[in-house]
Amino acid sequence: MRDILSDLSDAMSDPDPVRRAQIQMKRPLPKRFYKAVSTDRTDEGFRILLDGRPVRTPGKKLLAVPTDAIAARLAAEWDGQGEEIDPAKMPVTRLVNTAIDGVADNLDAVFEEIVRFSGTDMLCYRADSPAGLVDRQRDGWDPVLRWAAEAKGARFILVEGVMHREQPAQAIEAFAAALSNWRDPLALACVHTVTTLTGSALLGLALAEGVIDADKAWSLAHIDEDWQIEHWGTDEEAFRRRELRREELDIAATVLADVPR
Repeated sequence: MRDILSDLSDAMSDPDPVRRAQIQMKRPLPKRFYKAVSTDRTDEGFRILLDGRPVRTPGKKLLAVPTDAIAARLAAEWDGQGEEIDPAKMPVTRLVNTAIDGVADNLDAVFEEIVRFSGTDMLCYRADSPAGLVDRQRDGWDPVLRWAAEAKGARFILVEGVMHREQPAQAIEAFAAALSNWRDPLALACVHTVTTLTGSALLGLALAEGVIDADKAWSLAHIDEDWQIEHWGTDEEAFRRRELRREELDIAATVLADVPR
């Protein structure tokens, strides 16, 4: 079983969902090698069992999660496989693998990357025209910035245009203090996923805190893109890439909601 799981590693770990799909299409899918999927609870968390044997990550670590709700999602993915194991249909497994194999051993680095992201957060960079886009950005993004300032003490400044402007150190420090409540491998993996998909660490934190939901995070992250689509349209490849990214965000939001604080 371990060799088969290792064979799935590349297909499940590439950060680009389109690239993952391409990898998966190029290689034959491994045959399903188990009949029964179950879970149990140990000191390490809730495990996934295939015919009574615990699943391990591509890094050979135990696939265990902190809650039975997340374990149930993992078990459903494994149980839902047909005659072949298709990584494209296992997004929760991929996210948990990332947390266990990647984030757990690099917690400080992932935490600091999210904090650095806040220093160039998309919500702070505003268009100067056209007026309709300016209004949408203001109406959509200002409430999140107000929440960060009032609830977390993170007072970011706005920048017109795309030229970088350094944010106040106090704002970054306050954001880091708020993010420290989510200093857990699985939680950080989820917040990092949302941050990279939306271009905003503030949206990632607001989603974690329950200030916004996945639908709101997605719409706020795509104000500029939606404006362009309304006026210029889109193509099939861009639309499919967007759909895959939305699926990634929804999975991260769902798992994050079940991570204990």
